[in-house]
Amino acid sequence: MEKNEKRILIVDDEEDLCEILQYNLQNEGYQTEIAHSAEEALKKPLGEFDLILLDVMMGQISGFKLADMMRKEMNIETPVIFLTVKNTENDILTGFSLGADDYITKPFSINELTARVKAVLKRSESSKKKQGQILKVGDFEIDTSKKRLIISNKKIELTRKEYEILKLLVDNPGKIFSREEILSRVWGNNVIVTDRTVDVNITRLRGKLGKYSSSIKNKSGYGYYFEWN
Repeated sequence: MEKNEKRILIVDDEEDLCEILQYNLQNEGYQTEIAHSAEEALKKPLGEFDLILLDVMMGQISGFKLADMMRKEMNIETPVIFLTVKNTENDILTGFSLGADDYITKPFSINELTARVKAVLKRSESSKKKQGQILKVGDFEIDTSKKRLIISNKKIELTRKEYEILKLLVDNPGKIFSREEILSRVWGNNVIVTDRTVDVNITRLRGKLGKYSSSIKNKSGYGYYFEWN
């Protein structure tokens, strides 16, 4: 089998299962590594893997907790597939709210797992290609690979939330987003912040956009939208 450049980290405290997964994924051509606990996984460069297969019920740090740490504290966007016996609707919704790309309940077949691995990696690759684009209108430029804004050849320093709000609005010119929608898209449903947080970030963002500040518009009672000057 031709070697695949994609690297997969298997995080599960069941050693036999890890060996089975590693054997079959390597037969598919993937490069694999194993961690038998979340603590062991944290010692690895998680952001350098193309996919993480993550068990939920492990030791002191659960798979849910590790995923939460990756997304919120470490800003790691590596795709995650949860592998778990926890199969209630609430468990599945929790997994996806933490940024999971898929959720597979045990027991599962190897054919099912490899099919889902391929699907997630394909979606991730497509997303990376889109993220590598540069949006440029006149002297206004957003480099999505470097997450930065340039106006008149000058780099504008934005916080992560300011950048994400701007990108959301610019990607959908003319579309009105309510404060609730912006909160959900940028902060996520599992973070408690108020509508006022959106207003504060919009005000700061406008202050940094110079001549483009009026491009972020507000329709009273509805929300915010972007319109080119």
